[in-house]
Amino acid sequence: MRDITARLRKLMASGFRFVHPRNHCGHVVAVTGVRTHHGVIDVVQIYGEQAADAARMSAAEPDILAPRSVLWRTTGTAVDVLDAMIALPDPDGRAVPAADPRGCWVPTRPGRATWLTASA
Repeated sequence: MRDITARLRKLMASGFRFVHPRNHCGHVVAVTGVRTHHGVIDVVQIYGEQAADAARMSAAEPDILAPRSVLWRTTGTAVDVLDAMIALPDPDGRAVPAADPRGCWVPTRPGRATWLTASA
């Protein structure tokens, strides 16, 4: 678990903000991290040590948890997915559609969402 914690701290240092969506009973169902930068949105979702996914999409994407198109995506163990996101280089701004990257809404539980402000 320390390996995952160290990687999460590295993502937080790079501008990721995290929320913890809960089910109707109040149990955490995922650890979701979002970072908006350079015209893209990066999303990491950890469901457990053996199940995680991450994606990069245009900042113009209206639904970041069910995007219509992605620029990059990976799934696997939490450690593998976090390593892949940490290693993902910043995009070339000319290759990403222009958008207003001031932030985005992320669902935190049924009927609730949290606004995550853009970090750059």
